[in-house]
Amino acid sequence: MELKQNFMIKVASWQKHAELLKAVREAVFIKEQQVPLELEWDGLDTSALHLLALNDAGEAIGCARLIGDGSIGRMAVLKAWRGLGVGTALLEKAVECYRQHNIASIRLSAQVHAISFYEKAGFKVCSAPYLDANILHVDMCLE
Repeated sequence: MELKQNFMIKVASWQKHAELLKAVREAVFIKEQQVPLELEWDGLDTSALHLLALNDAGEAIGCARLIGDGSIGRMAVLKAWRGLGVGTALLEKAVECYRQHNIASIRLSAQVHAISFYEKAGFKVCSAPYLDANILHVDMCLE
């Protein structure tokens, strides 16, 4: 576990932390962004490594999913916690996890409004824009 100012990033598993991970993803993707349930719950969660951001009270405030092949996905931060470093901490931990496993090429699918956030971490756009769940995305890569 990594302690930040008023939150921590924890490596999590779907088997132990599904309720907390679901709460964040439902709030951000399903309720806020109107992502259809069948797209959000794609069957990849049980075999993935998850990162969970928890506030001082132990409440889930953010998450990310690492499939294991160098891809980062399902990164979400509750609205009240955006702009406070939670997303940056999740992204840094995700990159660190892959680097520890000698995975050199890391990629993610970013909503276009978040391109500059990922660019600050060194990611570069590596695809044309496309629609995913009716939201404009681009693929981004970190070598």
